[in-house]
Amino acid sequence: MSEAVFRTEELRKIYGEGPGAVHALAGVTLAMQSGEITVLLGPSGSGKSTFLNILGGLDHATSGRVHFRGQELTAMSDRALTRYRRDHVGFVFQFYNLVPSLTARENVALVTEVARDPMPPEEALERVGLAARLDHFPAELSGGEQQRVAIARAIAKRPEVLMCDEPTGALDVRTGVQVLQTLDAINSEMGTTLVVITHNAGIQAMAHEVIHFRDGQVSERSRNESRARPDTIEW
Repeated sequence: MSEAVFRTEELRKIYGEGPGAVHALAGVTLAMQSGEITVLLGPSGSGKSTFLNILGGLDHATSGRVHFRGQELTAMSDRALTRYRRDHVGFVFQFYNLVPSLTARENVALVTEVARDPMPPEEALERVGLAARLDHFPAELSGGEQQRVAIARAIAKRPEVLMCDEPTGALDVRTGVQVLQTLDAINSEMGTTLVVITHNAGIQAMAHEVIHFRDGQVSERSRNESRARPDTIEW
């Protein structure tokens, strides 16, 4: 097994105070392996997105620790977390968050202009199968193509980790499978670690590891001895 990219120790996140406080995470201790696809499953409100946001440096834990390759994220200042996100993490969300007035190439360039060692926007778009759509605007692209532009934007800075929150949630099955094929290729060809939140339980078949959340805790963990190809997944 590969080395751990993340380690958490008794990770807790509480929103609010008093009787109305929400315990989004209630003591999560686990390690996640580098270079793998990890799928997070669980009902709404189970803590998946909170966990992802803390790993990605978008939110602060109330208590506990998170380590990224030996660096303690929970001890970092906001400025240091900004550097961590910029240098190490890419994000893909359910909604594409593309700038409507910019072409696919220009949307990706927004990231490459500030990254340490970016790949050219053209290369990033080629990797997601959009070499012929460089100069198209979001309104001229399908939903699946827009999501692949968002993935190209995320991988253009060569992140070690790609955080995906419901990446197929706004797509039909056919275009969703195309997006999953893109993510799988990024993992296998670039060695990028993927952490994927989904409500589509079928997607767990393509993961190396599956982590189930319930009531802010890890309720189950499993590993796939053999992984399914994205084009065989149904939901």
